[in-house]
Amino acid sequence: MAVQLREITDDNRDAVLALEVAPSQKRFVSEVPESLAQAARYPEAKPWYRAVYDGDTPVGFVMLSWDVVPDPPDIVGPWFLWKLFVDGRFQGRGYGREIIRIVTALIRAEGATELLTSYVPAEDGPAGFYAKLGFVPTGEVDEDGEVITRLPL
Repeated sequence: MAVQLREITDDNRDAVLALEVAPSQKRFVSEVPESLAQAARYPEAKPWYRAVYDGDTPVGFVMLSWDVVPDPPDIVGPWFLWKLFVDGRFQGRGYGREIIRIVTALIRAEGATELLTSYVPAEDGPAGFYAKLGFVPTGEVDEDGEVITRLPL
């Protein structure tokens, strides 16, 4: 596995926009077109996003609020994992774990001491994935009912 985070450019935009989560996950995370639209709507959240590649193959997408001044309830931070998904065809191969490893190394180098994220609480949701990586609930729930979690760095 040679995972890299790459900027979305005119050369790779169509391939990245075509990535799709598994059908059962669509209620938990928005896909790339909606995520990019959200990034454009909320510039104050300092969206930082990248396509996830394994070699020359796009396999996922990640978006963070990058060193933002928190302004609850709208902006959680300073370092917030806003979007993370791996295309349904590539799940179960360790990409999600590797994306978190890369992201945490990047933000730790910027002085971050924790990474926050949130998830929809559901039996078949991503809570177990985040818990295995060391994320712990903060005790807070956002305005959409998502559980906010913290990964100490």
